[in-house]
Amino acid sequence: MPNIKSAIKRVKKSEANREFNHSAKSAMRTALKNFNVKVEAGDVEGAKAAYLVAVKKVDKAANSGLIHKNKAAREKSRLSKKLNALNA
Repeated sequence: MPNIKSAIKRVKKSEANREFNHSAKSAMRTALKNFNVKVEAGDVEGAKAAYLVAVKKVDKAANSGLIHKNKAAREKSRLSKKLNALNA
């Protein structure tokens, strides 16, 4: 455990950041899973709504540095492909 005051504060801040990052990444994964469930069920309207939520979560994760921007682009591309295949 650190003895210096600034180091103690840094440990607290690091833990808070870790918890936030974990919850944000988990929310992103959940949104992706919800979209995939709706696509597999053939629910077009539900899939469209889930698509918007999933894209928002992926963008947010990329902007905050949780995932790489190329991974975000790849995920969004895959979501779009699935949605377009469902609409066709």
